[in-house]
Formats: sequence, structure tokens, C-alpha cells
Amino acid sequence: MTRACRHLHLPLLTSLACALLFAASAGVTRAGPQEDLQIYQDFFKKRFPTLSVEDLSNGAYSFSEDKKKQWLDIMEFPPYEVAIEEGKTLFETPFANGKTYGSCLDQGGIGIAHTYPRFDKATGKVVALAGALNACRAANGEKTLSTFKGDLANIAAYLTSTSRGKPITVTVPDDPKALAAYEDGKRIYFTRRGPREFACYHCHWVAAGARIRGNELSTAVGQATHFPTYRSKWGEMGTLQRRYKGCMENTGAVALKENSDGMNNLEYFHTYMSNGIPMNAPGTRF
Repeated sequence: MTRACRHLHLPLLTSLACALLFAASAGVTRAGPQEDLQIYQDFFKKRFPTLSVEDLSNGAYSFSEDKKKQWLDIMEFPPYEVAIEEGKTLFETPFANGKTYGSCLDQGGIGIAHTYPRFDKATGKVVALAGALNACRAANGEKTLSTFKGDLANIAAYLTSTSRGKPITVTVPDDPKALAAYEDGKRIYFTRRGPREFACYHCHWVAAGARIRGNELSTAVGQATHFPTYRSKWGEMGTLQRRYKGCMENTGAVALKENSDGMNNLEYFHTYMSNGIPMNAPGTRF
């Protein structure tokens, strides 16, 4: 175990996973995406042996029976239903030129949300679902919109509802630019940011399952499956990148810009970690 890992006093952190964590934070590549995925998911399976990977998609509610009950009560009449309806209407409404969002997406956009983010070989960049919707708007002469919330988040809620139950299937092709984007997302995930020097993995890997300010911390694996999400704090739908922004700002760091290469690469890596876990988006969180 590395000296840095001993300092964390985490006996459950295996030497292999630990070495990978700190190698990633230092920008050193020790494994490819497939090797990473096995290590990451095995780590959480061993750390929480009573939980399945599907349980991890329920986020923090896997660690609190009381909050899980409250959440299930809310899910009887989920607040995201209105967003799905509005998103469906927006998705099917033609642009000024008569085309629709479906004209830009595989299968007309239905049943494909679980495959995003995607690497676009033509541009050599990663495209998140909300970003793909904005690109479609631009290609059809429409103004682009916020990829954090509002209409695009509602459309994403509708599209992800058509992929509910399908396993997350994010692909990192054997392409130097795709692998570089994945590694950049990994680097961002494990890099300390801001005056408090927090990285994403501090809360959702090292401290996963622990409590902070009365709330349980969810695991990195499984998180991406329930976005976009309706949060009570927001009072509306928000995308995964909106959540990244909030987390970064909460730790005192300067947030990456929405739909930037950094944000898209982070979402690419983070979502890839949940490959094989059924999508249960849109979600609802307190």
C-alpha cells in the first residue's frame, strides 16, 4: 500500500485500487477502461457486500432505511413525471425548419440515453446527451440552451425514461482521442481542487456510506444511472453536470464550464464506471 494510502487509514482500500487511485490523481495511466471498470466495481462490491451494484444506483438511500422509506413514498407520485411530459412535448415539437430533435439522433432518440456520453469520432470529442440536444438545435438554426437545467434537462428526462431498465453501456473505442478523453475525465475525478483540496473520490469513494452534515454519501459506482434528477433543493430537473457544478462549488473550487471538454470528459469517465448497471433515470433526490 502506498504511503499516501496509509495516511488515509482505510483498511478496506485494497493496495491495487489504492495504487490506481493515486496514480490517476498524479496523471499516471496504470490500466485501461476495462481494467478500471473491474477494479472499481469489485472495490465497492467488497466494501459493501450486502449491496448489489443495482442497489448502488439508489445512491445514498442504500445506506439509510429511514430516508429510503421517505424516498419510496415520494416515488409513488414522482415529481419528475411533469418533466417527462413536458420533455416529450418539447422533443416532438418541430423546429422552425420543420425538423425535430429525433432527426439528429439514432433511433429517433428513443431508447438510446443509456449509451451516453458518447465519443464522436468526427470531432474527436465526447458528447453528453444534453450537449447532443444542443448541437441538434444549432444544426437546425435554433439558439442553444442551458445544459444544466430547463428545457434540455426535461427533454433528457423524457429520453432517459425510454431507456429505463437498460444497462448503462458507455463505450470507449480504441481511438487515441477517445482514450485521452477518458483519461482526462479520470484525472479530473481524482484531482484535488479548490482551497480545501477535495477531489470527487474523497466523498464518493473514500467516504462512501459515511455521513456528512446528516447526509449519507453515495458511491461513485451507480451515481450516473439516475440522472437527470429532480432535486427538492432545485425544485426542478437537473443534469449530472449541474450536480458536478454544485459539488465543485460546495468544496470551494471553481466549477468547470457546462458542456466544456472537461465536464464532458468527467461525465464520460464517471458514467463508464456504472456500465452494466440498469438505468433508473430520471430520478428523485431530496
